[in-house]
Amino acid sequence: MSSNAKNNFLGNNKLIALFITLLSIFLLHLIYDEFAPANSFLSLTPENFWFLRFFGRLHPLAVHFPVALLLFTAILELSTIKKFNSPLRPGIQILLIAGIVSSLISAIFGILLSGNAEYGENLILHQWLGICTAFLGIIVWFLHQKVLVKNQTLLIKTYRFALFMTALGVILAGHLGASLTHGDDYLSSTLPWTDDYENAENISFDINSISKDKDTLSKAQEKELNLKVRAIFAHNCYKCHGEEKVKGELRLDRKDFVFKGGENGEVIKPGNINESELFRRITLPSNHEDVMPSKGKKLSANDVAVINFWIQQGAPWPDGPDKNEVFNNAALAPRNPALPPASGIHTNPVDRWTNQYFVKNKIAWPKIVDDRTYLRRIFLDIIGLLPSQEDIDAFSKDTRPDKRAIWSRKLLDREDDYAINWLTFWNDALRNDYTGTGYITNGRYAITDWLYKSIKSNKPYDQFVKELVSPDESSKGFVEGIKWRGVVNASQRTEMQAAQNVSQVFLGLNLKCASCHNSFISDWKLDDAYAFANIFADTTLEINRCDKPTGKYTDARMLWKELGSIDNKAKVSVKRAQLAENMVKPQNGRLYRTLVNRMWAQIMGRGFIEPVDMMDNEPWSQDMLDWMAFNFQQNKSDIKELIFLITTSNTYQLPSAGFKDPNEIVAKEYKFTGRLRKRMTAEQFADAGASLFGTLFPDSMVRYKPVFTPAISQSSPLFTRASLVVNNPFLTALGRPNRETVSTSRESQANLLQALELTNGERFNSMLRKGAENWKLKYKNGDAIIKEVYKQALGRQVQANEFKVAKKILGDKPETDSIQDLFWAVMLLPEFQIIY
Repeated sequence: MSSNAKNNFLGNNKLIALFITLLSIFLLHLIYDEFAPANSFLSLTPENFWFLRFFGRLHPLAVHFPVALLLFTAILELSTIKKFNSPLRPGIQILLIAGIVSSLISAIFGILLSGNAEYGENLILHQWLGICTAFLGIIVWFLHQKVLVKNQTLLIKTYRFALFMTALGVILAGHLGASLTHGDDYLSSTLPWTDDYENAENISFDINSISKDKDTLSKAQEKELNLKVRAIFAHNCYKCHGEEKVKGELRLDRKDFVFKGGENGEVIKPGNINESELFRRITLPSNHEDVMPSKGKKLSANDVAVINFWIQQGAPWPDGPDKNEVFNNAALAPRNPALPPASGIHTNPVDRWTNQYFVKNKIAWPKIVDDRTYLRRIFLDIIGLLPSQEDIDAFSKDTRPDKRAIWSRKLLDREDDYAINWLTFWNDALRNDYTGTGYITNGRYAITDWLYKSIKSNKPYDQFVKELVSPDESSKGFVEGIKWRGVVNASQRTEMQAAQNVSQVFLGLNLKCASCHNSFISDWKLDDAYAFANIFADTTLEINRCDKPTGKYTDARMLWKELGSIDNKAKVSVKRAQLAENMVKPQNGRLYRTLVNRMWAQIMGRGFIEPVDMMDNEPWSQDMLDWMAFNFQQNKSDIKELIFLITTSNTYQLPSAGFKDPNEIVAKEYKFTGRLRKRMTAEQFADAGASLFGTLFPDSMVRYKPVFTPAISQSSPLFTRASLVVNNPFLTALGRPNRETVSTSRESQANLLQALELTNGERFNSMLRKGAENWKLKYKNGDAIIKEVYKQALGRQVQANEFKVAKKILGDKPETDSIQDLFWAVMLLPEFQIIY
């Protein structure tokens, strides 16, 4: 390009560059106003200027221009892929400029619009995608100008890559925008194979225990139906029609407001679906302007059916002392129901309760499992290891009638093995790890030494809780939380983290929703969460709703006033101490029920209540849970004795139950017939492999080295236990969480990542190969290897058909590769991986 041409070219673009710069500055100012922790010197928010609100409403109109222009630009650019200096180049330049300018304007209008209403959790992602796309477009324009001046191959490739990324950004931002206005299923609901297909007919539904065959419902059924409807309102409608926001003068959070209706009159006509405006709106197509909910996903077919049935039944809304209750709230106080009488061999208290449950549900007692199955269970459940061949032989030769109880006690007395196994569970629950976010910057503190010693010494649970809630230096990491770097959401302040984690771990209560806004999954309010968080705060926290300051404050207090008071003016250490004492009071039955439920779930595969962090759900046996919790508290909250009570019961020794559909495990209609089959944890699987075939983790990966107590009943570990090593891809693939958040249960279902790791994982295959090399030297022939691997890995003799298959793998003179293949096949057997 000549010098004159360059000057003309640059001159023609000065005004465009100036205009884009001004738009960018204005956009940056709005971003600062929107996301900065304090208002800027000149706040240009829609609340201050009516005309900004007006321009914000133009965002849905303006947003279509950059989508069309930038996508068309990208398509034209593709057509010039072989010849950059195409006759289309001037048109591309014009489209590019128009697309960039319109994207900046659209982003500006979008920020102005976002403050006018609530648009759901995808709003922030939609905003930032749009903003980043707009600024990326500026870079694209700049690169395009450079290419026109210097026609270089590298510049052309860079420009095209940036352009196509901009087009992709426009598509993603547009999709999120459509999801905000039309629902997440806007596109998928038109597909005939989806559950929400808009043209689906004759959708059936089940309202569980409520009978639709009767003309009238019982009082209990009316209450259950009403709670279902109110839960649907809470999950889907309170954002726009609740206490904090009243759109169209309609509130759906209280009986009087529901039947009063909104600005256009009544929305519910009891007994008349056709004249109920609310029902009409929830059944409109997703893209209809009157559809409810107006933002987010439409109600499911089952939710619509429940509301339909409720209105047809006269929209019952019982009054009474619990009239403000939306969700089920479990009793706080402990209960000590009378223990059922012993029956035959069922003398263990657990069995007496199970027998009562079986009789009530017409379930016959199955035959208990054999010695091999029981021994493998208690070894893995109590100490996390496979029984050795010596243990198997000794147990089989033990003729004492109470040998199972004796061996259970023997394993509980192996203090270090017991502590190492249960360290995994408590590390997950207390989000304690060896490395990770915060440890290097002193924004997070490990409690490993305190935790290990507490488990090993079988510290009483009430004392365990007190030392975590009101900690010293060795145990402060749990309530101190993680000090995230940079600006964080108000609900992630360390004080609020403490409130969330203490309530979740010790009380089975989810405060995470309520720490941002009034909960949609429980009756807890934003005020309750901040009151509890203030126990952990130096100064009273300002209440933030959805991360926006409200100017309101609340004093520190317990979640349940029955448990005592908190001195709001006291130091944090004093408030924590008061909380700790209040938490462990005998009248706090919820604390002890939560722990018993967790231990039952860990050992039996499924809790009395599921999920284990939602203790307001109904248990499959309320009396059994209440009695065990009361007995646990009265028995000095001794966790080992609780485990002994469970593992020595015939209930524990029942054959394991399996379910084809995992949803059946957590279903309300679940019936207990025995413990669930469960997969080994990542640490148990790793330790099992290491005990058979050699080291899986080198000593360099160990992050905590306990001082082992020599004892006759405990052998020193011959390999590195997985619960003591830093997290790594192998353990992550098999289910160990990152422990940045509380994790009180792990997924027991196999997944693709596990299959890939166990097939191609370098660490796993390296262990198998070293084991194969050692076994080849140790055993003389393939027959011996086959017999030994079945004895040591599965605790039994190899069967004839198994031997035949294994013999084909090894051959007459087994090589290392074939031995490794056999080991791999055995470790992937369900019989090896699953605790039956």
